[in-house]
Amino acid sequence: MKLCFNEATTLENSNLEKDLTICEQNGYDYIEIRTMDKLPEYLKTHTLDDLATYFQNHHIKPLALNALVFFNNRDEAGHAAIIQEFQEMMHICDKIGAKYVVAVPLVTTEKILKKDIKQSCIEVLQELSNIAESHGVKIALEFVGHPECTVNTFEDAYDIVQAVNRDNVGLVFDSFHFHAMGSKIENLKNADGSKIFIFHIDDTEDFQIGLLTDDDRVWPGHGAIDLEAHITTLKQIGYSDVVSVELFRPEYYQLTAEETIEKAKTTTLEVISKYY
Repeated sequence: MKLCFNEATTLENSNLEKDLTICEQNGYDYIEIRTMDKLPEYLKTHTLDDLATYFQNHHIKPLALNALVFFNNRDEAGHAAIIQEFQEMMHICDKIGAKYVVAVPLVTTEKILKKDIKQSCIEVLQELSNIAESHGVKIALEFVGHPECTVNTFEDAYDIVQAVNRDNVGLVFDSFHFHAMGSKIENLKNADGSKIFIFHIDDTEDFQIGLLTDDDRVWPGHGAIDLEAHITTLKQIGYSDVVSVELFRPEYYQLTAEETIEKAKTTTLEVISKYY
């Protein structure tokens, strides 16, 4: 299994240029690039050609653009903006060779019928699939384990991906999000492993289901998530591609970027090496 670094893990103590340098030094195979902040910051002083050249000349490669956020149940103007943003992402993927775009569902306190959420997700993901196909890019739907996210369980996300029924549309399996809203391991056991595109590894403090937030994440193996069940099940259903460490821990942002990236690698490998 290849090792990837998700830039959220150094959100407040690094930038894309530094992340790339340190991850390369630590032997990471891939990086998930944050398109909301770190990529725009990088492009103030660099070009996409600079980034493409870096990847051509180094071991580390771009796994995904993270993320196309709040893609479903938008009004007409909001939907048009999503499509435009996604088309711009396709240009970036073409330039640097990223394989995936992570798509995050709408987070809102508005009450929306579940059937309307599902229908919107299916329609938008099919539209994005059509756009992505000629670019050779896949879309990874990431459910978010919080009550205010419109798609917040593995079960609902997998149901949507099955209904979309496109080869280039699958899921992000994030251990934190899976745990945070009580998704069921039996449903993962019955899933098609080819529909899991990216595995986000993380852990969490032992707070109540439904009340967990990103700040509660801790190093893999240092928390309450049954990572053994997650990893052994992923292996059983045929997933063996990439593990991407993604944390949002405020106290970890007080470390140096070097310390964070090294610790993220060490703790991830301590967990993963038992199974792969």
